[in-house]
Amino acid sequence: MSIEKIKEDFSYLEEWEDRYRYVIDLGKELPQIPDEHRCNENKVQGCVSQVWLITSISSDPIPILTFVGDSDAHIVRGLIAILRRLYSGKSAQEILDIDARSIFHELGLDEHLSPQRSNGLFSMIERIRKDATKALEGAD
Repeated sequence: MSIEKIKEDFSYLEEWEDRYRYVIDLGKELPQIPDEHRCNENKVQGCVSQVWLITSISSDPIPILTFVGDSDAHIVRGLIAILRRLYSGKSAQEILDIDARSIFHELGLDEHLSPQRSNGLFSMIERIRKDATKALEGAD
């Protein structure tokens, strides 16, 4: 499912509670990561919930990043699912070119997430952008 499909689905859901349930349902589709990957190296700092994000980089011929993630909070798992659709499988430069804040504004998530959840979401985005930057620097 693409980010465009998520936007389309959101457009049919008028009530925030329905959108909230939809985000949670997206998170239910995520596979849990194995316990050995639930370590400090993969933990995203700045999140109230426990969040782990694992980045894989293939560089043939340009860096392509894929992400898996997990959280102990249902809504955060849903946000991870949206971020995966937004970023995973894209080149490092494409990731850096994405304006995630405007996309989350389009979805209305910026208005309905608590300040702590918003901070955590943007901590995940910054972590992904940092991984993309490192991948680009390593490609030079």
